[in-house]
Amino acid sequence: MVFSTVGPPTGAFGGPTAGPSARPSTAAPGGQGGASRTQAYGTGATDGSGATAPYGGGTAPAAAAPAPRLGTGADPGSADFRSNTAAHRALVTELRDKLATAALGGGARARARHTARGKLLPRDRVDTLLDPASPFLELAPLAADGMYDGTAPAAGVIAGIGRVAGREVVVVANDATVKGGTYYPMTVKKHLRAQEVALENRLPCIYLVDSGGAFLPMQDEVFPDRDHFGRIFYNQARLSAAGIPQIAAVLGSCTAGGAYVPAMSDQAVIVREQGTIFLGGPPLVKAATGEVVTAEELGGGDLHSRTSGVTDHLAEDDAHALSIVRTIVAGLGPRAARPWQLAPAEAPAVDPAGLYGAVPVDPRTPYDVREVIARLVDGSRFAEFKAEYGATLVTGFARIHGHPVGIVANNGVLFSESALKGAHFIELCDQRGIPLLFLQNITGFMVGRQYEAGGIAKHGAKMVNAVACTRVPKLTVVIGGSYGAGNYSMCGRAYSPRFLWMWPGAKISVMGGEQAASVLATVRRDQLDAQGGEPWAAEAEEDFKRPVREQYERQGNAYYATARLWDDGVIDPMDTRTVLGLALTACANAPLPAPGPYGVFRM
Repeated sequence: MVFSTVGPPTGAFGGPTAGPSARPSTAAPGGQGGASRTQAYGTGATDGSGATAPYGGGTAPAAAAPAPRLGTGADPGSADFRSNTAAHRALVTELRDKLATAALGGGARARARHTARGKLLPRDRVDTLLDPASPFLELAPLAADGMYDGTAPAAGVIAGIGRVAGREVVVVANDATVKGGTYYPMTVKKHLRAQEVALENRLPCIYLVDSGGAFLPMQDEVFPDRDHFGRIFYNQARLSAAGIPQIAAVLGSCTAGGAYVPAMSDQAVIVREQGTIFLGGPPLVKAATGEVVTAEELGGGDLHSRTSGVTDHLAEDDAHALSIVRTIVAGLGPRAARPWQLAPAEAPAVDPAGLYGAVPVDPRTPYDVREVIARLVDGSRFAEFKAEYGATLVTGFARIHGHPVGIVANNGVLFSESALKGAHFIELCDQRGIPLLFLQNITGFMVGRQYEAGGIAKHGAKMVNAVACTRVPKLTVVIGGSYGAGNYSMCGRAYSPRFLWMWPGAKISVMGGEQAASVLATVRRDQLDAQGGEPWAAEAEEDFKRPVREQYERQGNAYYATARLWDDGVIDPMDTRTVLGLALTACANAPLPAPGPYGVFRM
């Protein structure tokens, strides 16, 4: 997920009065025009506090005693603070470099060929479509990072949540500068993820189509299985059945199965002498029937707008097509009422600029997670729940950009008491219709004979059950480690959070590399002992452990995870508050299901 803004704050997603502050783009020279909105994060330093008016509008609830303000114990003058700050800045610099590179798409030659055909570059298309100076919350901008020999930056598709004609929408835009916009396995996964976001949050979905279809050399990983290319059209049918509008603008090729994208949308626009739609292109037609026909004759804009009726609007160029899409969105029906009440947003009282220094980069280094909470929530106000019980899990109520949230944050390993407290708190939020925010930095549950005898497995299961079954939106940010069963209890990807992000220094795996190496070495040593061989020398054992540690370090890295869409993006810690505000605004488009048949079980 990439987030940035351009221009002054002319209004948050749902309202006219407030939005994220403007920040400079970190676009690389020669990048796509208009990329400041969609390409990269800003500095973070100017936007940590976020908006000072309701994020998405709304009015304050009746006056009540405010929640206590959190303070900070971080010392900006300490060596640890300075060291932490330097380490975070280095990680964020790497992140920005990766984002800027991915945003360039297929490279200078591919971009030149694209624009020579009279087309807008993909990110310029997105920028032209969205309301001026409005934010764009990009999903998985580093998808396929380091995969496919580096030939598919951003997996060849741009996806995210933006605002069109004052309305939040999901945008899926093919990048034809990347292998002609063809679909790699990660391209398919990213497209499906965008549709999932649209369905869960009941957001209209706009497809900017310019694709040659499936990437044929990898057809076995793109075509036949359930969550492969065909699932896109299944999802389109399900979105339509759910009453969620879908609009397609055909701005280039739309070939083979991809022809169903505009055909299954509610309304479709096509650009004359540029957009084409056909199940079989001219080479296939000639091979199959002997007929010689041009792409325009076979499936051009005039044919589909005047004869076949596949498209509904004929545009002269990209800008005209995108203008038509904006007009269509402006005419959509009314949105559902928000499922919770907003309050006026308030900047954190604790300076968000201290986030880098207050939080160690190494997830093994202990710190008080309230240092993070204080820099994320409105006014740094936090009504903590069960503060004295199960202290390794911090729970409580707050607001972020005016939205109510229930926060579940790790402050150490999970014990039975922590898990019971977490389950109780999640049920409270479910009962009250309050979205949940999970801040993950977890090695897992406490192990040992005493804790197993105390029932830690069944107590952890209660928290996992509560996480899985709650009806309210769940947002997860991995701010440190995410290991083992702790990932499950803290709403990892398998538990369907509406959104999940990672900080650049975060780690995710079934266990730490050192632990995995030790476990596997123990198994190997027992095998050797059973065979009656020579004792395992320390040097040989280390040679065995080293590649295991290296594997876990590589595969547990945030960029390895985001490349495979295990998350929705790696974010600058300083952007966390703004990103959460945008995500909560998107979540507020979907009504909450009715409460279940059970009340709150006190644990």
